[in-house]
Amino acid sequence: MLVNTRKLGLALILLAVGGAALGQAPFSLQQCVDTALARNAELLIGRNQVEMGEERLKEAKANRLPKFTANGDYRWSIDLPYQFMPLSTFTPMAGEGQFKEVQFGVPHNINANVQLAWPLYNPQLFGGIRTAGVAAELQALQLRKTGEEVVQEVTTLYCNAQVLHHQIAFLDSNAVNTGKLLRNVRLLREQLLATGTDVGRVELQVAQLATQRGQVASRYTQVLDALKLAMGLPLERDLQINPAIAMGQDAGYLPATTVEHRLAQTRTELVRSELGTLGRSRYLPSVNLMGSYGTMGFGYDKPPNDFLKFHPVSMAGLQVSWPLFSGTVINRKMAGKRLELRNSELQLKLLDDRQALRTATAQRQRELARTTVANTLEQVDLAQRIYEQTLLQQAQGTASLTDVLLADNALRTAQQDQLAALVDYLKADLELKAATGNLMQTNN
Repeated sequence: MLVNTRKLGLALILLAVGGAALGQAPFSLQQCVDTALARNAELLIGRNQVEMGEERLKEAKANRLPKFTANGDYRWSIDLPYQFMPLSTFTPMAGEGQFKEVQFGVPHNINANVQLAWPLYNPQLFGGIRTAGVAAELQALQLRKTGEEVVQEVTTLYCNAQVLHHQIAFLDSNAVNTGKLLRNVRLLREQLLATGTDVGRVELQVAQLATQRGQVASRYTQVLDALKLAMGLPLERDLQINPAIAMGQDAGYLPATTVEHRLAQTRTELVRSELGTLGRSRYLPSVNLMGSYGTMGFGYDKPPNDFLKFHPVSMAGLQVSWPLFSGTVINRKMAGKRLELRNSELQLKLLDDRQALRTATAQRQRELARTTVANTLEQVDLAQRIYEQTLLQQAQGTASLTDVLLADNALRTAQQDQLAALVDYLKADLELKAATGNLMQTNN
């Protein structure tokens, strides 16, 4: 008895249950996605980059804190510095324009102090903090985009593996049918009711099915290896999938803000932040609080007047730096940033328009593919019944071998059409998920 579509589905379920009983349980799509989100190498790199962005933000904020430095130095002046003083300082009767060289200081000088520097306001510093915050947000969104790409890759590979699994099952079913046909034709030949050519045609079909089965099995193994790599699993690990293909929800997906839209918005905000920082640094001053507290020591080591005396030194104050004119460099930078901002805004609008078109197209393609899947399923059932009837007629002598081979070819064509329709549906469903921002939602 030939294997029909319903029996084939039951066989696939039994195969999956048997695999679970004999070894490792099959991975569902959601389990594959969860494993990839936890172990994929690109995501691990992305998480490190997010942490690096957060550290850069903390570094920028740390520049607002006061900075204390301790300084100390000792100087031994082999030759004390000279200075000229009016000679009248020593000789009141000396005329104007006469000077006397004088050495100042002592040979031994010790200086120790603690200095404070606290930026109260710096337009570049505070603008840099805001820019670093936007950049950290951009890194987080980029990680989410990488996650969606990984989910899309894993889902695509998983669905490809499911389709190939079904294709292998179809080929096995066809091989069983053709094997039975070959035995019947050989029996008819022994009874002189069939020719050697008839036997050869069926044997050729058996060989072709075996070749196709090997090719599909090889592709199936390659897809599973790629799926393991995307999941972060070693290639030598055994991986089984659930062959049952879920058709998704009928009502569609609720629209959500896509990560591409948020990335474009954040890039626009980053350019706007950089432009604002340039504008503020062009006009606004920088204000720093500074202070110092320490001591200075003076020493002389020649007897009988040797000494070492220390005196406190301290100061506090504000330092204001106001840019009056810095050339036209900042103006040129700002002009370039304005153009970059305008392009970012145009790209954001273009992205929204493309997203709307992408969603509408994916929705139509999914509905068409859903209808096609239902139609091809009926066609497979019909082709299988025709094949069974034709085979029965051939056994009764009312149908030729050519009729049987034509019915078998029609059955295989219907099976391939069904697999192609399933592929189209899965691709359209995945595209609709991506277009509506639902890729990271729970998969069944």
